[in-house]
Amino acid sequence: MLDVRRLRLLRELSIRGTLAEVAEALQYSPSSVSQQLALLEKEVGVELLRKTGRRVQLTPQAEVLVAHTASLLETMEQAEADLAASLTTVTGTVRIAVFQSAALALMPETLTRMSRTYPEVRIEMIQREPETALHETWARDFDLVIAEQYPGHAAPRYPELDRVKLTTDAIRLAVPPASDGGPAISSIEDTAELAWVMEPRGAASRHWAEQACRSAGFEPDVRYETADLQAQIRLIESGNAVALMPDLVWTGRDTTARLLDLPGKPRRTVFTSVRRSSAKRPAILAARETLAATAGAVAGDVAG
Repeated sequence: MLDVRRLRLLRELSIRGTLAEVAEALQYSPSSVSQQLALLEKEVGVELLRKTGRRVQLTPQAEVLVAHTASLLETMEQAEADLAASLTTVTGTVRIAVFQSAALALMPETLTRMSRTYPEVRIEMIQREPETALHETWARDFDLVIAEQYPGHAAPRYPELDRVKLTTDAIRLAVPPASDGGPAISSIEDTAELAWVMEPRGAASRHWAEQACRSAGFEPDVRYETADLQAQIRLIESGNAVALMPDLVWTGRDTTARLLDLPGKPRRTVFTSVRRSSAKRPAILAARETLAATAGAVAGDVAG
């Protein structure tokens, strides 16, 4: 009988690439990971790993085991979900990965509602960029991810993950408050000579914003770069920059910035994803339902 824990180590190595990263993810020492994989090789009687420089490469036989391990882990997770569903009390831990604007707009109220309605469920939240978070949820680092998708851009898909729309929000041009000395801005074309603030390269929002500017006939002068949306807002309100901002960032706060509609009134989609094998776990269902209720209330506030 093969050891499931050792099989999981092999699968983690296929996902993460190095023994050191596997050890960090699972809180083992690298030597312990190496020893366990050596024992797995002895159990199966075939070579599973080959050294290529400073790294190790999985053999075709190892890939066969990895494919079966993925199915085995899904079955075990489904069994755990079914067992939890048979209980009368909703308990357990839900690890959530969330991007910043959703963390600011949705999570405080969601956490309050969860603690009131499901006091025995522990929520752990970490901020992650959506593309990274989707991969890490597939890799079992998280149970649930709140991610985003910009118009015309597809977020990564993993067959093991489902996808449920949570809400949508308008993307608008945020410009400084009108002043006698400032430039008159009534459209995105009027910002061609102004300083822009955007998220770092690689972020979906950055790519979408750059494309929007290019479609308007200019290359944006991205003078300021930060992933902190609160810092972006301060730069806009102080008259130092303009930006394309989704409406969720304004939840629960007033702003002196002027918000201008874009042609076609584009909207961003916010969705949740979990592994299909864990989707029926009561704690995850509770978290999703509570997030949906919060998102509905926030959408009503924004519309109002």
